[in-house]
Amino acid sequence: MTQPPQQPPRPDEPSDTPPGAPNTPPAPPAGGFGAPQDPPPGGFGQPTPPPADPFGKQPQQPPAAPPQPPAAPQQPPAAPQGAPAGGYGTPPPPAPGSYPTPPAPQPNGYGYPQAPQPGYGYPQAPGQPQQPYGYPTQPMQPQYGGPQPGGNGGKKVSTQMQIIVAAAVAVVLIIGAGVIYSATSGDGGKDEASSSGSTGGEGKGGEGSGLAGGSEKVPANTKSKVAFQVPQPVVKDIVTVEGSWLTDKAYVKSGINEINGYDRDKGTKLWSFPLPGEVCTTSRHVSKDDKTAIVFQETKPTKENKYPSCNQVGVIDLAAGKLLWSKSVTSATGGDRPVTFDEVTLSGTTVAAGGTSGGAAFKLADGAELWKPKTGADGCYDRGYAGGEALAVVRKCGTYDSPQLTVQALNPTTGAPLSSYQMPAGVEYAHIISTKPLVVAADVGDTAGDGSGISDFFSIDAATGKLKVRIPADAEKYAGDCDSTEVEKCQNMAVGNNRLYLPTERHDGTSEYGDTNEVVAFDLDTGKLLGGRADAGDRHILTPLRMDGTSIIAYKEAPYDKGGQVVSIDGETFKQTTLMENPDDEAVRKAEKRFSIGSGAELLYSEGQLYMSAKSVHKPSTVTPDEKVYLVVAYGTG
Repeated sequence: MTQPPQQPPRPDEPSDTPPGAPNTPPAPPAGGFGAPQDPPPGGFGQPTPPPADPFGKQPQQPPAAPPQPPAAPQQPPAAPQGAPAGGYGTPPPPAPGSYPTPPAPQPNGYGYPQAPQPGYGYPQAPGQPQQPYGYPTQPMQPQYGGPQPGGNGGKKVSTQMQIIVAAAVAVVLIIGAGVIYSATSGDGGKDEASSSGSTGGEGKGGEGSGLAGGSEKVPANTKSKVAFQVPQPVVKDIVTVEGSWLTDKAYVKSGINEINGYDRDKGTKLWSFPLPGEVCTTSRHVSKDDKTAIVFQETKPTKENKYPSCNQVGVIDLAAGKLLWSKSVTSATGGDRPVTFDEVTLSGTTVAAGGTSGGAAFKLADGAELWKPKTGADGCYDRGYAGGEALAVVRKCGTYDSPQLTVQALNPTTGAPLSSYQMPAGVEYAHIISTKPLVVAADVGDTAGDGSGISDFFSIDAATGKLKVRIPADAEKYAGDCDSTEVEKCQNMAVGNNRLYLPTERHDGTSEYGDTNEVVAFDLDTGKLLGGRADAGDRHILTPLRMDGTSIIAYKEAPYDKGGQVVSIDGETFKQTTLMENPDDEAVRKAEKRFSIGSGAELLYSEGQLYMSAKSVHKPSTVTPDEKVYLVVAYGTG
C-alpha cells in the first residue's frame, strides 16, 4: 500500500505534532504533484521481490527430468519505439537469495475474532490443513520467480515452468470451486456510504441497467474519445484544488479560489463563482438535491498571513452553481478565535466538520448550527466525521504519547452517540471506510510499515458498538490506502454486499514484462477471504473506484503503450464487463497517465463518461516549461 505526500498543517492551527517540531510546508516534488516522475531503472511497473506466496502460485515438485537452463541468458525483445531504455515494466534480475521465505504463523495477541486467511483469494481445498501463505504440506521447493537451480540468477521462470505452475493453480481452483457466495443486496446511487473508497466524488448512474446489480449501462461503443480538457491554471506555488462532483448536467471542479461547473459532454463553462480563499477540503457525498459541503480559507494569502485559516464551512448548490451559505464557529471551550476545520462530510441533511481545535454540525439547507462536540478536561475531542447513509465520528482522548480512540455512530440531528467501540491500544489514527455498514481501518502499532495507514480492518455493529470481526490486511499483499491523519479520505477500496473489496499489490504476471494484480473480497461478518477474485490481466492494474448497486466500478490502469479502461465487476461472481477503453494515441496516453491512482488524482465515472482531475496544482516546471499540463481530462464513449 502506498501513499502520496501529505499537506503540511497550517502554522496557525493546532496539530498532533509535538511542541518544538518543525511545522513548515515541504518543498514540492520535482515536477509538482501529479507530474510524471522519472521512471526507475527498468521502467514503470518494475516489480519488487514477491512475498513468500506470490498470489497463490504454489511451489511445485520438479518433474522427473527438469528442463535445462539455456547456455546464455535470453535477451528480452526490443522495446517498442518511444519506450525508455529497458522498456516500461522491465523487471531487473533480483539478487540470488533476495526472496523472503514464508514466516511462521503468529499467534493472535489481541484477542479479536479472526479467520484464517487463504492466499490472495484462492480457495483452499476442503479438508486440507491451512499452511502459512497457502503453502502445501511438503518440503520447501524453490519459489516461483526466485533463484532456480542451475544458476539462472533469479530470472523469471521459463515458459514451460509457467505452464506447469498455471496448471497447478487451475487444479487448486477446481478443487476449491465448492465455495458458496452469500451476498446481501445493496442499493446504489447518491449519498451512499457503501460507495466509499472512491478517489473522487460519487457518480450518478443512469436509469435502467445493462448490467446485473448496477445502474450503469454498457455503452454501444466502449471506445472513448477525449471529450474536453481544462488547462492547469498558472500559479506561483502549490495550491489545493480538491473536489469534483457530478450532476445530471454538470461536471463541477474546484479551481483557484473558485468553483466551476462544466457541461458534462462539451466542457463549456456553465457557471462559476469565487471564494474568499483557497479550498481546503471537501466532501465527496452529494445530497439528493445536488448539494455538497466544502471548507475554505477566510481570505487569500498575504505577506502578513501566508497561510490563512481554514475556518469557513460552506454548502454548494451544484445544480444552480452558487454558494448557498458559509459559516465559522468558535470553540466549545470558549474564546473568540474561529475553529480550524480539517475535514467536512455530509449525511442526510446534516453537515459535520471537525478538527483538532473543535467541530460543529449544521443544517444543510440554511447553515443553522445543530450541535458542537463535547470537550472536557480529559482532552477528548472529535478528530473527524464520516457521512453517507449514516454519520460516525472518531473521537480522540488521552495524551499525545498514549492516545485512545473511540469510533461512535451518531444521531446526525443531535450529535448524541448511538453506540461506541473503543479501538485497541497502539492506534494513533483511525479511518472510517463506510458508515453503513460501519467499517474502520487502522494501523495498529504502526505495523503496516508502508505509510498506507492500514494494518487491519474492523467490522463493527453500529447498533451495539460490538466488534463483528477484525480483518488483518498485510500491507505487502493489499493496496488500500488511507491518509494517516484523515478520517474519511481512504481510497482504492469499496464496501458493498456486506463485503470489503480490496485490490492486491502489484506483482509479476505471466507475461515477460509488466505487473498485474487482482481485486478480492472479505466477508464483513466472518472476516473470511472469499474464493472469487477479479484479475486485472497481464500488464494491467485494477483499482476499485466506487460501488454501483451490487457491482464495483473499477479503473484498469494500462501499460505504457495502451489507454486505460473502466470496468464493472459483478460483486458476487467477479465477472468483468468493459465500460470504457481509452485511446492508445501517445499524446492522449501521456495526459491520462498524469492522473495515476498513486498520485491521488480524482476519478469519476458515470454514464459512459470518465473525468480525471488533479487535487493540487503547482508552478510550471523549469525543465519542460512549454509542456501542456491539464487540471481536468474528460473522456466519453461514442
